[in-house]
Amino acid sequence: MNRFKELQDLLVSFEKDFEKFYDKSNKSAGTRIRKAMNEIKRKAQEIRKEVQEMKTKEEPAA
Repeated sequence: MNRFKELQDLLVSFEKDFEKFYDKSNKSAGTRIRKAMNEIKRKAQEIRKEVQEMKTKEEPAA
């Protein structure tokens, strides 16, 4: 569950920028949100790769 916690922490760390952009129309916060979304994408891809490697490792050899 450590990976899940990492994703949660990442999302929480960007919460203020989401509020600034969507509630106060702060354009700089929008730029930071786009950067944050790229970080989330990279983290998600890293987790996907790890999951696939673990699945492949556990599969019996045919």
